[in-house]
Amino acid sequence: MQYLIQRNRETACRVRGLRDTFCLAARGPRAALQAQQPEYHHPDRLFAYTLNLVRGVGSRDTSEQELPAYAAPLQRPCIAVRKTGYDLLHDPWSNKGMSFPPEERERLRLRGLLPPGHLDMDLQKQRLMEEYLRPLAMVPPEDSRLGGVTSEMARRWALLQALQDRNETLFYSILTQHFVEMAPIIYTPTVGWVCANYHKLYRRPRGMYFSSEDRGNMAAMAYNWPQDDVHAIVVTDGSRILGLGDLGVNGLGIPIGKLDLYCAAGGFSPSHVLPVVVDVGTDNEALRQDPLYAGLRSSRLTGPDYYRVMDEFVAAVMSRWPRAVLQFEDFSSQHAASLLERYRHHHCVFNDDIQGTAATALAGLYGALRVMGKPYSELAEQRVVVVGAGSAGMGVVQLVAAAMEKHGLSPSEAASRFWMLDRKGLITTRRPGLQPHVRGFARVEQSEDGQSLLEVVERVHPTMLVGLSGAGGIFTEQVVRTLDRHCSHQRPVIFPMSNPTASMECTAEQALTWTEGRAIFAGGSPQPPVRLPGGGEPRPVAQANNMYLFPGIALGAFIGRTGIINEDMLMTVAEALPNMISEEGLRQGLVYPRLEDIRAISARIALELCVTAHRSGHLNGPAREALAADGGGVGGFSSSRGVGEGEKSLLNFIVRSMFWPEYKSLVLLPRGVGE
Repeated sequence: MQYLIQRNRETACRVRGLRDTFCLAARGPRAALQAQQPEYHHPDRLFAYTLNLVRGVGSRDTSEQELPAYAAPLQRPCIAVRKTGYDLLHDPWSNKGMSFPPEERERLRLRGLLPPGHLDMDLQKQRLMEEYLRPLAMVPPEDSRLGGVTSEMARRWALLQALQDRNETLFYSILTQHFVEMAPIIYTPTVGWVCANYHKLYRRPRGMYFSSEDRGNMAAMAYNWPQDDVHAIVVTDGSRILGLGDLGVNGLGIPIGKLDLYCAAGGFSPSHVLPVVVDVGTDNEALRQDPLYAGLRSSRLTGPDYYRVMDEFVAAVMSRWPRAVLQFEDFSSQHAASLLERYRHHHCVFNDDIQGTAATALAGLYGALRVMGKPYSELAEQRVVVVGAGSAGMGVVQLVAAAMEKHGLSPSEAASRFWMLDRKGLITTRRPGLQPHVRGFARVEQSEDGQSLLEVVERVHPTMLVGLSGAGGIFTEQVVRTLDRHCSHQRPVIFPMSNPTASMECTAEQALTWTEGRAIFAGGSPQPPVRLPGGGEPRPVAQANNMYLFPGIALGAFIGRTGIINEDMLMTVAEALPNMISEEGLRQGLVYPRLEDIRAISARIALELCVTAHRSGHLNGPAREALAADGGGVGGFSSSRGVGEGEKSLLNFIVRSMFWPEYKSLVLLPRGVGE
């Protein structure tokens, strides 16, 4: 934070210096010339008079106190336009960027298409001239908080962003073909750098902006978006962006990057997705003091006012696009779970931080059992230590516990298989103020409240260690070696799932070195292959990345018109994912399949979700008709009877419904035709 404040002070100093030289022109060219020098004297008196007229000096014969004579305007004081909305913003002659005043935003249907902040021409010139003279002061890619981002990654992001602005079809074709290489550029970890600097990188409007100042108008604003058929919406309030905290309206970079993955991995059409940020203010003082910040400069809303804003937003977008999948992304723990619960029974709502992370973790644990040659039912025998009791951590605990119940444990027996820790140590029922969903998994041994991670590992001999704390390095060598020492009957499972890299509880190299290669590992951020002491081929490392599941979950929910994403669906897709690991991958200790096959993975996940939805009566529309091809069979790929004709028919329908980036013939329609 101090770094950002200092950088913004330096920026403000440079901006003040630029005002004297460049920014008086914001008051008009005459004002700028007049400020540079007083009334001009020249041997050629007519030329001198001309110069003074241009500069606005000495051109009036009346004193300041006298009313000047009326002069009929020779130029129109306004410009008539025939475009509105995005068409206007993409017209370089009419576009003012963030200088459109509120009344113009309203009448030209721009409200919600631009950030809520206002930058007049003076500030726009300051921004351009500062960058013209020297690069803008930004959070550098190598900042340790960003976790492994490099200047080269930032350069590649800028290149791909420019391509996306020019030619989206080509952009998605390249991204699909080079997905494994480019996903870290488009999304984590590079997207963290993008969000930290979004107010300085902003060039072209993308997505929608709703704010607390739009209350009472959001339903109308939704119709400013040019697409009548939106299939997926990803929204954030910018309150918890990766490991960077509150970034306010800058958080829009997360939904943009997420939906790029929806399109490349899940086959959503780019013209049918909508990234959104709901700006309720920010508590990030460095951003509030930055003259280029484009969001509200007020403190964050809390309490009932916050939920009123979110209620109006959800009602507005789901009223216009009732079939869309609405995904919440990077909301603070204070609101994430309550928002999910508030809307999930009314709309097709999904929170990837809670549900996606939980399903990905469960899939990875099942994958670890497959690596060890154990059946899924062995999950009920595991002792699981989870570090991090926020919304993501509790989502993992709840879904894994539900899976244990599926394998025969009672709810109390399943809860007894977990030990949860937060920054205060082991959580027991002695801890005051626990939320109900946390209290259900608190240990009853109150005398052990607050025990350290090492003490817990030494005492309970866990078999699985999961990190969702954001506390980089908390899985120390002593902790990992102690875990390994007590796992004599099976290999230790270590999942430091926090991201970015700097927030991971340990690295793959550390976990594999300290356990002499015995650990089954999956990390929250990409890790390079590890070469163990003693030689041999480098060992590939699995990444516990939600992108294995969220594109397919959203695709299945939309195509199947399920109207809901419930626990049974999440558990089914978590069981299906490890079945896609190749035999070679299992030998290498990989708990997830190859990302190179992400489109096939997403199609298979969508199929499994639809099949599960059919069992509970939630499958509708053409997907239901396709599945009924063999009389309504609901076997799924993992069933013992194999793949029925209904599953084949539904899978074919899913794949054919996916967006494939390729050039198609364009047809010119006159105005009014097909609109």
